[in-house]
Amino acid sequence: MSRRRRRSGEDASISFLDIICCGFGAIVLLLVIVKPSQPVVLEESLVQDKGQVRALQERLFEIRGQVKFLETELNAKHEQLGKDQRRVAILRGELEQLVAMRASIDDGGADTATQVEDLQIALQSLTREMQRLLKGRKRINEYVAGVPVDSEYIIFIIDSSGSMTTSAWPKLVREVQNTLAIYPKVKGIQIMNNEGIYMFPQYRGRFMEDSPTRRRDIIRKLVNWSAFSASTPVGGITTAIKQHYDKDKKISLYVMGDDYQGRSVQRVVKIVEQLNQRNKQGETLVRIHSVGFPVLVGTSTGVNSSATRYANLMRQLAEHNNGTFIGLNDVR
Repeated sequence: MSRRRRRSGEDASISFLDIICCGFGAIVLLLVIVKPSQPVVLEESLVQDKGQVRALQERLFEIRGQVKFLETELNAKHEQLGKDQRRVAILRGELEQLVAMRASIDDGGADTATQVEDLQIALQSLTREMQRLLKGRKRINEYVAGVPVDSEYIIFIIDSSGSMTTSAWPKLVREVQNTLAIYPKVKGIQIMNNEGIYMFPQYRGRFMEDSPTRRRDIIRKLVNWSAFSASTPVGGITTAIKQHYDKDKKISLYVMGDDYQGRSVQRVVKIVEQLNQRNKQGETLVRIHSVGFPVLVGTSTGVNSSATRYANLMRQLAEHNNGTFIGLNDVR
């Protein structure tokens, strides 16, 4: 009886071991059949995240630095704008005072004429400075009566022939004054006649420095200036371009006359065009403006009259050389 019980206990133990072994076998079989995924290395992932955080922090600091720089620059611009606005207000006050002074001056006397000229220059200077200060808010019109006034150097080429000196000289002097008035300050001035003869020979081939005194000297000498001149502007234009052109200078020529005695207008236009060539932007070496005086208008008629040829010539020269032609209707 005891042997049978012992045998029954042994059979139960063996069955339990069989079950356990089958379980482990099943687990081993599953591990063999199913390939396990690669384990995630938590430490490396943490290092990578820290690197991204550091990069983002550096980018944040960089953006903050840019924002601070832009804020500083903006404050500086606001401060400069305030200064410019105060300067404009001061200039407007000075302008009103000068206008009042000019209105109170009579027309007689040499001293009075000098004062008027000085006031005109001062008025133009103030206006130009006000425009410069206000150009950030509106575009400046660089044209006066249709004439572009962007040049820094100006050259007058004057017909000093008999018809001009006899009939139109006082008007010519006033037109030179008016032209100077639209250029309150330039870097250089020169004046010659149609033949290329300089009013101030000591400054031949170079510009005279601009100043109120220099302008008064030009007007005083121009009143009684007498120099031989044929009624053709070719000599003066070619002399002005050849002796004064500089790629770093903006130059305008002002040709003033009444007639053209030459036969061919197109020949003169071609000569000047070959000399005053254009760059890639279509700009000529110098601008050529002209003022026509109607001295001989009415004395001869038809398309072949010298006055008509002059108007035709200077209109074409101005059109082909970035300039403006102005024909006066009276010499008084």
